[in-house]
Amino acid sequence: MPDTTAIEQAVRGLFDVPLGLGLTDPGLPQPPVWPGEAEAMTGAIPARRNEFAAGRAAARMAMQDAGLPARAVPVQANRAPDWPPGLAGSITHTDQLCLAVVSNSVRSLGLDAEQLHRLDEDIIPIICSEKEISRHADIALPRLGLMIFAAKEAAYKAQFPLTGQLFGFEVLDVTFDVAGGRFDATFLQPIGPFAIGESLPGRFAEVAGHLVTGVAIGQRDGEGA
Repeated sequence: MPDTTAIEQAVRGLFDVPLGLGLTDPGLPQPPVWPGEAEAMTGAIPARRNEFAAGRAAARMAMQDAGLPARAVPVQANRAPDWPPGLAGSITHTDQLCLAVVSNSVRSLGLDAEQLHRLDEDIIPIICSEKEISRHADIALPRLGLMIFAAKEAAYKAQFPLTGQLFGFEVLDVTFDVAGGRFDATFLQPIGPFAIGESLPGRFAEVAGHLVTGVAIGQRDGEGA
């Protein structure tokens, strides 16, 4: 298990608003999921069931960390978590950890965690546009690919509860402020209420062998996401 204290500190630093945070180890046995959640795992293999349970346990830890009662988080028909009314949340998994964040002070949250590794260069053109690669020519391509992947994942997860729309990597254009640990994900196509040219600001950090990214929609302008 990575340094959980360092990871928790880094994740909290991705957002400006008060939030609850939960972290679990998907490699360990997990408490049973709650009523209403188990249906999503019908027919799933044991490893996936345990990962799902770790994510739900992290979500309940996050609720309690925010001073809220722990509640079930079922799965919607579109496979997204069904958070309790008035609560925004996001869950992310790696082989080594599950993280969840919740807040009742924003419209939506997007959190992603990736273990630091070299992406296969064959998939980088799928994730990154030539413009993004050219813009960040000072960043080694395998590292840039992972950074852009994680940034787009966090932005996608933040917009989805508001739009319900699926889309590919080509819809967002990412610009990094590496020194400031920030990025902007700009829409290249209209998606729901988001027009071409609108951006979702976010933050990123490398910690304990992981890259974590966060986007919040509805927190203070100009400070983080």
